[in-house]
Amino acid sequence: MLRTLSLAVAATALLSAPAIAQDVVSPTKDAVMASFDIVRTQVKSVGPDVVFRVQVRGKAGEMKPKATGQFAGSAVWSYVWPTSLDSSSVGFEGGQGILALAVTFHPDFDDAAYGGVNRHVWHPHWVVLVPDDACGKGALKVRDIPAGTKPKVPATWPGVPLLIDSPTYPTTLATDTVEVTVPASVIGAVEGVKFDGVTSALKVNANLHAPLLCISDIFDVASGDLSLPGKITR
Repeated sequence: MLRTLSLAVAATALLSAPAIAQDVVSPTKDAVMASFDIVRTQVKSVGPDVVFRVQVRGKAGEMKPKATGQFAGSAVWSYVWPTSLDSSSVGFEGGQGILALAVTFHPDFDDAAYGGVNRHVWHPHWVVLVPDDACGKGALKVRDIPAGTKPKVPATWPGVPLLIDSPTYPTTLATDTVEVTVPASVIGAVEGVKFDGVTSALKVNANLHAPLLCISDIFDVASGDLSLPGKITR
C-alpha cells in the first residue's frame, strides 16, 4: 500500500539518526512494485567520487508514470537518497531543509539546466525537501521559491521556482540497480554523512501555485522509518 511520509518521522530522522557505518539493507515487500521495492541502499566515497546506489527487487526504472499531456497535475516518479548534508553543500543557502539526491522520470515537462530536454530519460536532481500540510497532513514538498525573491541557487538550477538543481552526473539504471556518480569536489567532505533510501511519486499542483511539487506517495523507505541509518564511508 502507498504511504504518505509524515512530518514527525522526517523531523525525528534528522535529529536522531544513528551513525552506523554500513549500507541500509531492506526486506522485500510484495505489496510494493518490484522496480521500487528497495533491497539495499549505499552511498560510498570512491576515489574522487561519491557513488549513490540503490538496489531494488525488480528491474530498475522499468515502471514510469503515464504522460498526461500537460504540466499541471502531472506526475514524477523517483529514486531518492535523503541525506544529512546541509543545503549549502550543493550551492543553495544553508539550513533550507532536507537535502536529497533524486533520480526522476517525468514525461510531461523538462527541467534540465540551460533549457535542455530531459523528459524522456531518468535523470538526477538535488532537491531540498520541507514539510507542508498543504500537500497532505505531515507530507513533504520540494521547497518553493516565493515570487519576487532571488535565493542563492546552483549554476545548474533549471529556472523553476523550486529549490532544485539539475546537474549532469553520470546516471545508470541497469538490471536491479540505480547508480549516480557525484564528483566529491561538488559536495566536499562526506565521510560520516548519514543517508537513507526512498522510492516515491510526486505531483505537480493542478493550480500551479505553491506548493508546486508535493510528495504524493511513498512506495518504499529503505530503513522503514526514515531514520537515516546509513553512513557514508570510504
